[in-house]
Amino acid sequence: MTTGIRTTLDSTDPRTGATVDTGLEATTAEQVAAITEQASVAFAVLRTRSRAWRAGLLRALAEGLEADRVALVGAALSETGLAEVRLDGELSRSAFQFRLFADAVEEGGYLEAAIDHAGPTPLGAGPDVRRMLVPLGPVAVFGASNFPFAFSVVGGDTASALAAGNPVVVKAHSSHPITSERSYASLTRAAAAYGAPDGTFGIVYGQRAGAVLVADPRITAVGFTGSLHTGRILQGIIDEREAPIPFYGELSSLNPLVITPGAAVARTGAIGEGLFASVAGSAGQLCTKPGIAFVPAGAAGDALVADIVSRAAEADAQTLLNARIHGAFDGIRTRLIEEGGARSLVAPSAGAEGFSLTPAVLEIDAADVTAAVAEEAFGPLVVLVRYTSIDEVRAALQAVPHSLTATIHSTDDETERRGALTAAVQDLVGRIVYDGYPTGVRVSWAMNHGGPWPATNTQHTSVGVTAIRRFLRPLAWQDAPADVLPVELRNGSVDVPRRVDGVLELAAL
Repeated sequence: MTTGIRTTLDSTDPRTGATVDTGLEATTAEQVAAITEQASVAFAVLRTRSRAWRAGLLRALAEGLEADRVALVGAALSETGLAEVRLDGELSRSAFQFRLFADAVEEGGYLEAAIDHAGPTPLGAGPDVRRMLVPLGPVAVFGASNFPFAFSVVGGDTASALAAGNPVVVKAHSSHPITSERSYASLTRAAAAYGAPDGTFGIVYGQRAGAVLVADPRITAVGFTGSLHTGRILQGIIDEREAPIPFYGELSSLNPLVITPGAAVARTGAIGEGLFASVAGSAGQLCTKPGIAFVPAGAAGDALVADIVSRAAEADAQTLLNARIHGAFDGIRTRLIEEGGARSLVAPSAGAEGFSLTPAVLEIDAADVTAAVAEEAFGPLVVLVRYTSIDEVRAALQAVPHSLTATIHSTDDETERRGALTAAVQDLVGRIVYDGYPTGVRVSWAMNHGGPWPATNTQHTSVGVTAIRRFLRPLAWQDAPADVLPVELRNGSVDVPRRVDGVLELAAL
């Protein structure tokens, strides 16, 4: 370090508050430019490689992560305070995501290949037109604080962008720089051993470097999971570019959960246990945490509230990810009470050391719900909304910002009520959960992890196979010679499904 001037980055263990010098330096603007230039060179190579080669690369990366599991999980333990079992499972999820995208690349349906042969049409003679999706170019990915693997350097944005055929430059999160560096090293080792070009992966450190990265003309899209405030800053940078680019932001979500009267009677203890676990899991620092729960008035609802209160009052303190989140938590809780009108049922208390605290529970009547009480509180806090009718739920939901998820707990003899609640939430969210809990997002072909603004600013999912669509663009070839066409669009049998002259044709076996 230069005397009097800090040139390296710190890492803080949130369990103790102890800070160490990582030896990692903030990336300069000149270094960012060199990294994106190398990514552009790599893109020229990656776009020529076959789908089979790319699928092999994705699987090699998964194997590399698993080989480095001990070092990666160890780094994340000391930088996030998350439980080892959670981190170990999250790393397995990251490896699984790379393999799932490898399967999707091999299958080829994501290309949306289509051929319209030349010939007569109702509007006259038509040319030969062939179309499919192609990669964009270097993609910037911002690591998220609450998922040091699954939404960070080795996360789904990285996997889906690479699966599409793009190099990736990651902005390391300041809360886990060592984990980011070790994750990046794992990827680059595995990529180099497989034969991927230099520049397939890049990484930058520091807030300023992130801004420079987004403004760099060689970057063609940005994937971001984080706060609405930071997302707006990044969108502003993109708007100032000479050529704006797609910004895929997952930003803020309250995830309302509704418990019907029948469910409250039939499953009081089970719902109390499940809801509290969903609120307090990972110290309430999950984007799908149900931050507001609608509980019916009356004896059954009272019993459910008492169950949740008892669990919260007896819970141990949990570690939050960093000092900023820890410091903001009680300020948000206080606003929900003083400006939102909520009543405190369980107040949080700080743990013995580090950035830890116990859960908090608030309550409010549905008729009193306003936007002031519908603020996302990142941490173990839930607002219980007491209601007397479905109309009260509908009205209160209008004050809740659009979210990633909504959850409905009901019984089989409440079909009319369940249908009314489904209709009330379906335009407000990207996923509806029935008789379960929204935390624990499945990585699959059918999953949608997205939602209307301000949950996200996009119609695309960031989890599951269709996340690849964000980093592709359509390209059509008209009357093209066969030698310039991608193999997936040439005449004859191919290994991808295609729509030919309007008829869907399955891949040749």
